[in-house]
Amino acid sequence: MFEAWMLRRLSAPTAAATLLLLSASGCVKEISSDERLDRETQNLSAKEMPGAAELEKLTCEDSTEALIKARNVNRPETDRLVDYIELYSSLRKRTATFEDAMNRNPDLSYREGTQHLVNAKDNCIQQTADVRVEFETYMRELVGVPTVQEIKGGNTVTIARLDFNTLRQAIETLEPDDKDTLLNQVNAAEKRVAPSTPAGDESAPASGGGRKRGR
Repeated sequence: MFEAWMLRRLSAPTAAATLLLLSASGCVKEISSDERLDRETQNLSAKEMPGAAELEKLTCEDSTEALIKARNVNRPETDRLVDYIELYSSLRKRTATFEDAMNRNPDLSYREGTQHLVNAKDNCIQQTADVRVEFETYMRELVGVPTVQEIKGGNTVTIARLDFNTLRQAIETLEPDDKDTLLNQVNAAEKRVAPSTPAGDESAPASGGGRKRGR
């Protein structure tokens, strides 16, 4: 009798423990809505992710030809500067597109199948930085020596090395810390050119990008 009574006393806690364990096991299987969304997102391919489609065809690997054209010393300096402005602006825009898309959807930076997008973004960042250095070096060279001397009718006159408005545009595009100083230098150079242009000779061609008064 005593042994049967002890067996009944032990069975109650055991049953309760078993029930608690089963209940706990059932809770583990429940997942939150955030976890469910995360699992579903993991199953998306790279192209299906928000923002990925706009990046798939975006690349900065096609800048070589434009850069070679801008480097060509046999071309007018105004034209070369325009090429640098357009190339740098295009690279900067493409880089901003990558960064904006990946900021809006951080999964694009680490999900499986998106490494090529990360590589493309990194390449754009590097290309933009490299072109900026080259572009800014050339711009500062032109600001430092914006005019040249030329013989006209037996007299030495000062003419513009290139179009001053294009030079100003280059400075505005790069936005260096000393932008105002550089713009002031260009303005001063422009004033030196104007009085040196003989009256009635505005249409005469000039080397290095043309005369100031012909612009």
